[in-house]
Amino acid sequence: MHKGTLLGFDFGEQRIGVALGEPELGIATPLATINSDSNEVRFAAIGKLIEEWQPTGFVVGLPTHMDGNAHALTALCRKFAQRLHGRYRLPVWLVDERLTSVIAESLLEEAGVRGRKQKPVLDQVAAQAIVMAWFEEPGERLG
Repeated sequence: MHKGTLLGFDFGEQRIGVALGEPELGIATPLATINSDSNEVRFAAIGKLIEEWQPTGFVVGLPTHMDGNAHALTALCRKFAQRLHGRYRLPVWLVDERLTSVIAESLLEEAGVRGRKQKPVLDQVAAQAIVMAWFEEPGERLG
């Protein structure tokens, strides 16, 4: 098992959800949503989270079609994961994220967060679901 804190990412072209994972405890917590399509802004925000939380690795949800085939966002997400690894020299795991948005919506519904109130936190709860999926099956590792 991986030791130390993980940052999990639900990558999107406009927003990136971020969650905190503690593998030794099996706990994942929503952390932040980065709202920007600028890589400079995104990586500045990620750098601040890394400084604050001192992660020992990253988990990135890899989007695919329901049949497992890649789509346009799949390649962008892989590029994002490679950039994380290249910049911070920490291991990165790619995890199948096909149902994480559905899980995130369900978790928010259970917490009483509905409709428009879900939007600001949906991506970070999806990132939480991605980290929880990593606890079950770590997936593909970069670096």
